[in-house]
Amino acid sequence: MNELNGGGTLMPLISSIAFAVVGLIAWFFVNRASVRASEQIRLLEALLEEQKKQNAILYQLTQQVAGGEQQQRDDEQDPDFTRLIPER
Repeated sequence: MNELNGGGTLMPLISSIAFAVVGLIAWFFVNRASVRASEQIRLLEALLEEQKKQNAILYQLTQQVAGGEQQQRDDEQDPDFTRLIPER
């Protein structure tokens, strides 16, 4: 009877349960944020790898175009000497 009237043991039990519930809710949100951050990091790393591949392809293409332009310049600068020599 004394336990029901005084409530001496009931109040610490309720407060510890409330504290545990609040702790579980806080853990849920922190864990959720951590999982989202990990997912974003994984996606950013995948984007970085794709960007590196695209940069390598772009570099190869620019080298091919620059090589073709250099070849055209060399052809234009080196005239065909057979045109300069008169035929006999």
